[in-house]
This record gives sequence, structure tokens and C-alpha cells, in this order.
Amino acid sequence: MTDVVLVTGAARGIGRAIASDLARDHLVAATYHSTPPEALLDAHPAVHAIKADLSDPAAAQKVIAQVLKAFGRIDVIVNNAGVIGMDDGDMARIHAVNVAAPMALLAAALPHLSRGAAVINISSVNAQFPASGAAAYSASKAALNTWTRAMAKELGPRGIRVNGVAPGAIGRVESPRPPELIKAFTDMTALGRHGVPEDIAKVVRFLASDAAGFITGETITVSGGYRL
Repeated sequence: MTDVVLVTGAARGIGRAIASDLARDHLVAATYHSTPPEALLDAHPAVHAIKADLSDPAAAQKVIAQVLKAFGRIDVIVNNAGVIGMDDGDMARIHAVNVAAPMALLAAALPHLSRGAAVINISSVNAQFPASGAAAYSASKAALNTWTRAMAKELGPRGIRVNGVAPGAIGRVESPRPPELIKAFTDMTALGRHGVPEDIAKVVRFLASDAAGFITGETITVSGGYRL
């Protein structure tokens, strides 16, 4: 049976790569905030796009209701949507989207998740290596990692797996980093290259699959050996 997957923040970057990869052989619902996922829908017209502001506490129930209306069930949740803020004024929104929204989405979906379901949270290496000027963002990802482990323990008896993926420096097609910043990242990376969104999508596919059926409570770092 083909799984139904919800991917949040799928209009661009890592989220788009994840949704595009899974849409090859899954039924995919994809949320977006302000940027319509035109490239994703052009490549995969069957993707069900949902406009949602995940900083709104009421959004989670509405998103899950739309997924159920479109596909009748939900099997995998990929919490990818995130906010990167660089000042204190972003703190509330960072927490709302990066931490509270995944919690609310799982709570809304939980009555509809069966044994074998999977939740995959997109974290960051910044949870371990806090970024200068982005303490709130780094802390939010550390909180997400702890919640991942806690929910894996809580939902394990129900046969629901909860894992995370922590990307390192990943190239952004829509907003490329300056060459000197890319060099700084790659100089600190064992494999000597900038990551691409597809590197993350491949690991998400694995964690969503039966091949990862005995993996839960883990956050897998996908960074090319950043700061080894």
C-alpha cells in the first residue's frame, strides 16, 4: 500500500527535495507559507498543496484535516518547516514554527496514525554547534532533538517511530550563500563539499521506509563530516 506523507515547508530547498523524492512513489501533501510550490507541482502535479502559517496554533488541526480529506489517512509526517531568525524579535516565531508546530501536528495526527507510521523531524547541526547570532534557532533545534527522543519512547509501544535528520551546510538554490561562506563551510567539512537538498531527501526516504523499521529516537547527522 502506498503511504500518505505530509511534508511541511515544501515550497523550496530541503522541503521541496524531500517532497519531490517521496512523490515518486508516495501520496504527498505539502504545506507552504508564502511561496507557492510551483516547481514541486510542475514536476509532481498529484502533490496536494496546503497553504498554512504553522506559527498559528490552530493551523495543525486544519492541515491534518486537509490531508485526511484528500487521502483518507496519514502514514508519515516530515516536519521540515522552519524559521531561521537572527535577533530577539524572532524568538516567539522561531519557537512556534520549529518546536510547537511539530508537536501540534503530531498531536492532531496521532488518532489517525497506525502501527508502522513514522515521524521525521528536520533538525540542524546547529543544535550541537550553535550558530553565532542565531541562539534562538540553535536552541529550538536542540529542543526538537529532545522532543524526538521523548516521543520515540512514548510512541514506541504503539509501533510509531520518531526520528530526526540534522543537516549540515546545505546549498540553497533559491538564495545561494556567498562563495566565501561556502568555502568556510567546506573547509570545516570532511568530505570537502557543500551539501545539496537531495542528500537530506535520501535519508528521509530511508527513515520513512520499512528498511528503518528498527530505528527510533535517533537524530542522524547528514553533514559530510562537519567539524569532525
